[in-house]
Amino acid sequence: MRRASASRPGGGVPRPGERRGGVRRVVVVMPSAFTLGNLFFGFWAVVSATNQNFRLAGWFIVFAAILDMLDGRIARMSNTGTRFGAELDSLVDVISFGVAPALLMYFLEFTAAGRFAWVLCYIYVVAVALRLARYNVASHGLPPSNWFNGLPSPAAGLTLATYYPFSQTEWYRATLPYLLDLQHQGLVILMLLVALLMVSSVKYPKVPPLGFRNLKGIIGTIFTVALLIGGIVAPEYVLFPFAIFYIAFGLLRAVLLALTDQRGETRPAYAGHAADADADVELDADQLSDEPAASPRPAIHPERRSRFGERRRPESDA
Repeated sequence: MRRASASRPGGGVPRPGERRGGVRRVVVVMPSAFTLGNLFFGFWAVVSATNQNFRLAGWFIVFAAILDMLDGRIARMSNTGTRFGAELDSLVDVISFGVAPALLMYFLEFTAAGRFAWVLCYIYVVAVALRLARYNVASHGLPPSNWFNGLPSPAAGLTLATYYPFSQTEWYRATLPYLLDLQHQGLVILMLLVALLMVSSVKYPKVPPLGFRNLKGIIGTIFTVALLIGGIVAPEYVLFPFAIFYIAFGLLRAVLLALTDQRGETRPAYAGHAADADADVELDADQLSDEPAASPRPAIHPERRSRFGERRRPESDA
């Protein structure tokens, strides 16, 4: 006697389509699970910053950024991206890369900076919210691009989150304070800069694709592996300088493109002036010539020619 299967209410064997449907539901839920993990670490970073544990708060924001990158990759690879997941991801990013880094900076440097020092942190959070809202509207229904329009909010959050671990290294204490002191006024400039770049139109490259089929995939794989190894072995020395390099790359690229565009616009203008000058010279030469210009003869219609010929025939016969 066959035993009745407990997988269905009637005791029958589940169909293959039903099994695939269950697997499909699990795959759809996975990106949202990574997004909620992102929210978990973002909220934990807020709690740690409130308790003056700034190092852990910074690393929790880094963990949130890793999960934020993974949920998008999983959604694209499994083709399970939904409008719900995109909206949930944006709401979570406001907390993990907006509120959490802002509170980290506030409790770290700005609690004793004055009564309205919190306004600076509020401006940063507003920039993150505007950045994410613009991204959702601009990217809806458009094919994916290799560039971000403005500094992405995870990069801005990582820059602020990794500052404190980097400031505790021996290298920073021995060299950088003499060249660039990021405390107090330096952090004010840094927060305003990343807030401005998030709502700007400066292009920033996305994470390169991974693979070994073409040169682009190989370079992306080597770059990602090198950054991952550096982030694991010596995260205090690697992550914050890399974030500063990423911000500077977009700024320098935008400046160079603006300069080349201005040069390209000025060259046709000079060419146009030269053409006008040549036309003026030709016009003056025509005006100064002694011989009068021959006026064009008026065209005679064929019908008029035939009538004129008929009128002259009788005269010739007479």
